[in-house]
Amino acid sequence: MDQVQIVKAAEHFAKEQLSLDTTGHDWFHTDRVRNTAALIAGMEGADVFICAVAALLHDVADEKLNASKEAGLDKVQVWLEAHLEDAEQTGHIMQIIGTMSFSGGGGAGMATLEGQCVQDADRLDALGAIGIARTMVFSGAKGRPVYDPLEAPREESLKKEYRDYSKGTAVNHFYEKLLKLKDLMNTPYGRKLAEERHNFMLLYLDQFYKEWNQGSEKLL
Repeated sequence: MDQVQIVKAAEHFAKEQLSLDTTGHDWFHTDRVRNTAALIAGMEGADVFICAVAALLHDVADEKLNASKEAGLDKVQVWLEAHLEDAEQTGHIMQIIGTMSFSGGGGAGMATLEGQCVQDADRLDALGAIGIARTMVFSGAKGRPVYDPLEAPREESLKKEYRDYSKGTAVNHFYEKLLKLKDLMNTPYGRKLAEERHNFMLLYLDQFYKEWNQGSEKLL
């Protein structure tokens, strides 16, 4: 299979695995991450093919959508070995997917430029208008309320805390993760794209609190 055919096969596999997702990690998220990763790769001089395949498969392996992290990675490893003859490419893609998660504190540093591009693309999709929408969808799917003024954001320093979906609120997640992402971007072009989305989220929060507190000084 040539690279175009492999990318098409990865698209099909990702759609098959993620088409029923309702947490914001669906095929459309994957497609956006692939497109953004390819855009950043072109700007930064990275291998677009490696970035595209890694982006397409990154959530197929995600532990949020599998029985465990190991089970998700094994699934992708088997698929890659069946479609890629180059073991070095397979290893590179697996290394990217295995280390790109935020995981409650920023995640591990990416070892290659391609990994940096894919991680930046994934983080960009957690920012801006789409990032806000995905946060609300994910929180609803996990039973989290939108906001509780009596519940302060958590310090997301431990992976077990970050993966504890029974606690927290959608708005607190902005402070626990989303507003940290701008300063965690790897590439110059990724940082440029993150700036606008970050600022939009700050404007959203200002408006959210304005509406939440409107009329709070009760007349009766």
